[in-house]
Amino acid sequence: MTTPTTQAITTARRRDRPSVFRAVLRNPLGAASVITIAAIVLLSVIAPLIAPYDPAYVDITAANVPPGTDGHLLGADASGRDVLSRLLVAGQLTLAGAAVTVIISVLLGVTVGLVSGYFGKTFDMVASWVSDLVLVLPSKIVLVALFAVIGPNTLVTMAVLGVMVAPQFYRLVRNLVMGVKNELYVDAARVSGLSDAAIIGRHVLFAVRAPIIIQAAFVAGIAVVIQAGLEFIGLGDPNTPTWGGMLQDAFAAMYKAPTMLIWPGLAIGLFVAACVLLGNAVRDALEGTDAALASASAAPSSSTTAVRTVQAPVVSADSTDEEALLRVEDLSVGYPDRDGGVKTVVESVSFSVRAGEVVGIVGESGSGKSQTAFSILGLLPSGGCVTGGRIVFEGTTLDRRAGAARLRGTRIAYIPQEPMSNLDPAYRIGAQLMEPLVVVSRLSRAQAKERALALLARVGIADPQRVFDSYPHEISGGMAQRVLIAGAIAGEPDLIIADEPTTALDVTVQAEILDILRDLQRERGMAMMLVTHNFGVVADLCDRVVVMQTGRVVESGAVAEIFDAPQHPYTKMLLGSILDGGPARPDYQDADHASALPEKEAAL
Repeated sequence: MTTPTTQAITTARRRDRPSVFRAVLRNPLGAASVITIAAIVLLSVIAPLIAPYDPAYVDITAANVPPGTDGHLLGADASGRDVLSRLLVAGQLTLAGAAVTVIISVLLGVTVGLVSGYFGKTFDMVASWVSDLVLVLPSKIVLVALFAVIGPNTLVTMAVLGVMVAPQFYRLVRNLVMGVKNELYVDAARVSGLSDAAIIGRHVLFAVRAPIIIQAAFVAGIAVVIQAGLEFIGLGDPNTPTWGGMLQDAFAAMYKAPTMLIWPGLAIGLFVAACVLLGNAVRDALEGTDAALASASAAPSSSTTAVRTVQAPVVSADSTDEEALLRVEDLSVGYPDRDGGVKTVVESVSFSVRAGEVVGIVGESGSGKSQTAFSILGLLPSGGCVTGGRIVFEGTTLDRRAGAARLRGTRIAYIPQEPMSNLDPAYRIGAQLMEPLVVVSRLSRAQAKERALALLARVGIADPQRVFDSYPHEISGGMAQRVLIAGAIAGEPDLIIADEPTTALDVTVQAEILDILRDLQRERGMAMMLVTHNFGVVADLCDRVVVMQTGRVVESGAVAEIFDAPQHPYTKMLLGSILDGGPARPDYQDADHASALPEKEAAL
């Protein structure tokens, strides 16, 4: 039950959540840039309503009159047209051209960069080659040549500029995505059944948004300068007022009316400076919010342990059970080595998991148990591949490359280790639980929220609504693991693969998580493949156990048989490492010191 105190705490946490927009406004330069850009855009939009004269109206008697003469607040140009009216209206085409450049460059560069960085391979190679080709083209010369072909068409010219600027966004986004795509929360999104498009559009794009926003602000200012420069040398439309065209007219009458240079130059300078300052302010704000989240979450980093190629004998693990839900038959996994060959990290592994059964995969770090799990899920790291054997789920052989990709989030679920690293820090817990329910299970948002709250309650969370509304850094590690368990059972899977689900937790929380897993498995009749290095967890949960060493299965059987009569020396060593139930360690005494004690006592 939610108490007023809990509600107050939740509200305070929301209020304390760093806001980029508020951080920008708290920065004096950021606030000034936002106000300046907003004022320029607003004045340009309503220019037809507030302009004192028609910008095309010619009054030859007012040619080159100084500011404040005959109702012309900023004076008139050489043709007698009101400078203020033209300055206001000129902002429309100038800003529209800049907007076209930014939109096209962002859409093209960011989209291609996301796909290239996320998928890589041939598309990445081709996209990088095209990007390099466009970058070496001299943009200003291309635009001048374009004018000779299509004439003074400002929007088309700025669209072409957008295409030529797009490689800058492409390179930026590609490099960022190549780092983000390996984050554990992205793997967690894959396991929940989300498509690559959904992961890219929601998790990856959101994670790289900051540099894109900053780059877009800079490009907007650059686009205005380039457009003004082209119009200043006569490559604009003389019939449409623009800031660059006004500069050209003012330069021609510089000796007769020098003040005319001030107004379009001031408009261009203010807008460009505001864009640059806004980009810097957004950067500072995002760095501040990211630092706040990092200090609050303190998520541990992941590490990868290499597995040695082995020459141990293969032990059968009952993979011939035709009625088993999951069968792994002679599975081998390898990675490219420096010599151009393949380094085998999992070799000829076989076992099965029946419906409603809990099978433990046990071994020390580097034994290949997680690589086996990732092979089944289709989540092997880049370069890894299944080099032999097959994986069968309910009688259907899974694709070697994709594994159970099409079954993730529905028939097969995954509970990872390091719970804090597997939750996206940019989204609330509720949003991350609802997303697969809406996308994969096709529930409405209202139904998804109701089910998410019910799942949170089922995994032992006392106040589901508070956790639902919280960000990952606002909950504990044990609470985060409960959230991941709730997400795993959301799709009502037939098989759950749990990879060290209690490793990062303290002993008390470990016991609670194991109780939850045991109750859920019995309640829903799910099969479970439990990857662990802890025989105590195996004894608590599992029906059968498969022992792996350096990439191979060395022993398998019922838990009671393995505990009572282990056959392989490695299994005996692992069981001998368990401290629970062993004799207490005697007090430490140095051997020489202990032997000398009776003599000293006799002497005394």
